[in-house]
Amino acid sequence: MTKSMNPTPADFASMFESSAAAGAMKEGQVIPATVLRIDNDSIVVDIGLKTEGRIDIKEFSLDDKQPAPGDIVDVYLDRIENALGEAVLSREKARREERWVKLERSFAKGEPVKGAISGRVKGGFTVDLGGVNAFLPGSQVDIRPVRDVGPLMGEVQPFAVLKLDRVRGNIVVSRRAILEESRAEQRAEIVSDMKEGDVRKGVVKNITDYGAFVDLGGIDGLLHVTDMSYKRINHPSQVVEVGQEVEVRIIKINPETQRISLGMKQLGSDPWDNISARYPSGARLKGTVTNITDYGAFVELEDGVEGLIHVSEMSWTKKNVHPGKILSTSQEVDVEVLDVDSDKRRISLGLKQTMDNPWDAFLAEHPIGSEIEGEVRGITEFGLFVGLGPDLDGMVHINDISWDKSGDQAIEAFTKGDTVKAKVLDVDVDKERISLGIKQLSGDPIEAASSGDGGGIKRGSTVTCTVVEVTSGGLEVEFGTPPVKTFIRRSDLSRDRADQRPERFAVGDKVDAKVVTFDRASRRVSLSVKALEIAEEAEAVAQYGSADAGASLGDILGAALASSGTKAKAKAAPAARGDAKALDARGRLTGPQGTADDLKKIKGVGPAFEKKLQEAGIFHFWQIAALSDDQVSSLEEELAFQGRMDRDNWKGQAEELMSEG
Repeated sequence: MTKSMNPTPADFASMFESSAAAGAMKEGQVIPATVLRIDNDSIVVDIGLKTEGRIDIKEFSLDDKQPAPGDIVDVYLDRIENALGEAVLSREKARREERWVKLERSFAKGEPVKGAISGRVKGGFTVDLGGVNAFLPGSQVDIRPVRDVGPLMGEVQPFAVLKLDRVRGNIVVSRRAILEESRAEQRAEIVSDMKEGDVRKGVVKNITDYGAFVDLGGIDGLLHVTDMSYKRINHPSQVVEVGQEVEVRIIKINPETQRISLGMKQLGSDPWDNISARYPSGARLKGTVTNITDYGAFVELEDGVEGLIHVSEMSWTKKNVHPGKILSTSQEVDVEVLDVDSDKRRISLGLKQTMDNPWDAFLAEHPIGSEIEGEVRGITEFGLFVGLGPDLDGMVHINDISWDKSGDQAIEAFTKGDTVKAKVLDVDVDKERISLGIKQLSGDPIEAASSGDGGGIKRGSTVTCTVVEVTSGGLEVEFGTPPVKTFIRRSDLSRDRADQRPERFAVGDKVDAKVVTFDRASRRVSLSVKALEIAEEAEAVAQYGSADAGASLGDILGAALASSGTKAKAKAAPAARGDAKALDARGRLTGPQGTADDLKKIKGVGPAFEKKLQEAGIFHFWQIAALSDDQVSSLEEELAFQGRMDRDNWKGQAEELMSEG
């Protein structure tokens, strides 16, 4: 406006420009304003309109300095005119718009912005960025979780902008990113002055289950629980506490992650040095149980030196027992050094080695062959387990229960809890086994029979048996002392088929029979009455003449029986005849006497076997029947028959063929 009532063209032009500028103003814009004066709690400004505008002085509190009359400030035109005819202005909104522009510029360049934590919201905090509120997540407040944020409230500090969306008015900031960046620079500078092996002093800042973090003056290092002491430590709090000053050695520095590993035990001497000399194998020591696991127990021998007693080395007899049932923590025990591995820092210890071996003690007290008595503790398909004390068991194998009964039959006579006597057969200390036998208490009747008076029984000898049972298939008999039981088949009861009836005999009858088979290994004894009769006739032929000289075989046998005083009636002569005097010492002939017998009638003899027999000088049934045991063995070995003659009973078959004519 001009002070003169006669405006000049210049005044008119100025007024026109002012009016045009005013007309160009729109609500919602940031416009410049001139400070006219300061009234009590407001500042009056001129924005070039007909009216003046008032702004609360509090809205200028965030400015660097309070504006003075004549200063030009940016304000936000909220409304051109209110009910009082005044323009509605806001410095705070102007500052917010200005701040958004600066924030967008800083976010694009990646520059930090200043702000102050103003309040707490769900999941984090609000930050005032000079008129613009931003969200600070709880995880972005500090590098480590912060329990108390009070000291940080209202403090102006830099923040990194993580996310900015002006349309939605969404801003996410981080204080942690600023701290990590500055810390990284600081750590890099500090780490550059460090090297592995240095000894530094630090303060314990935090303790975890796996170790402690130590502040080395601007950078933290980890002191792992295993590097605190050579002795076993259950928790780091046993060694250090928060705020404690400690001396540590730098073990390792990772230049990429700038992580530092620290150690305390490395400052002292290693107790494992020269460990093999101090703890030689076989040495007996005292120690304290420090820890018990499923597989054994750890025993401390000295500070920093522990050994392991494996569960298998704890007891001689308790094999499947948890170590906690044998030992307890803090218990002092005697142990023996089994092995030392200095490279792996391991010592194997034994507990049972300090005690007497119960198997050695048992063997010393009960030598092999001695008799013991015990309770049947278990019955299995393969034998009996007999208790020999509180911790030892011996086993009676199923084949060592009875001489004359099968294992299954013999074991049925025992029940759990029975008291039995047995003989110690073997003690294997290494395998921790004790073998017992019940049948050995009475001795082997087979051995007794084979070693009796007169040299005992053998194949070809004659024995006197007692009938103990008569069956349709033959006789069950026993002989010798102690008695040996065996079975005579029906076909072996006599040469004559008419006399091969078991019912001719009664229990208690005495019967003479020839031992056909005697095998100690298989405990097999076979008897034959028929074989005895044939052997007696062959012997009579050899002693009393030849049938070709005019006497029949019946006459010769009759003479032999008469000469011996036997009242028994001579049996009918067989159809085959032969001159026994023509036999050589091996029972062989140079050729057949008359027509050779058909040896293929013997079961098991084919054309090839018959040819071999004839080549060996065997042509007749009576020759085979008259062979002695030694002659049979010689013949089998010569012809490689491998026991076939005995197995198929060729002599018995030859005797039957002779009787058949």
